[in-house]
Amino acid sequence: MDTISRENNSMLPVGGIIVGVIALLLGGYAAITLSKVNKTLAEHDTKLARVEAVESAANAAAAAAEKSGKDVQGLTRSTQDAFNQVGGELASLRASVTKLEESAKKPVVAEKGGKKGSGEPAVAGPNEYVVKAGDGGAKIAKANGVALADLQAVNPGVDWTKLKVGQKVKLPAKK
Repeated sequence: MDTISRENNSMLPVGGIIVGVIALLLGGYAAITLSKVNKTLAEHDTKLARVEAVESAANAAAAAAEKSGKDVQGLTRSTQDAFNQVGGELASLRASVTKLEESAKKPVVAEKGGKKGSGEPAVAGPNEYVVKAGDGGAKIAKANGVALADLQAVNPGVDWTKLKVGQKVKLPAKK
């Protein structure tokens, strides 16, 4: 005789069906939950990609800022070097200008008798003119009422572009 009778076994298939249905329901719930988790993961992946893009851009900006900082430091050094060099040149020019100003304030000592530095100012003789600051050939000719060509003719050795203060030039006879 069988230990399990047919009458007692009638509940077994129903129990199996119930367990199967519960398993299907749990499997469906697990599939729905897994779908939600996958969707959330996809959203997080998108956000993570954005964060990584921002991080990459921030790193690139930091590298560019560092390079710009080094460039600014280099430009600052080269500008300072240029200012130092120009400052030295300006000091030299200032000294030269000061010497020129001092020499312009001193009285002009002209040649007398072929000797320089006699200490006496030049005096124009008859038919002579002593060059003053700012004089040129045309100005001298006009001031003395003579033609420029005549003035140049009686002074053949004079360089009219390089007249010196105190230099004597001959004046032509007036017509």
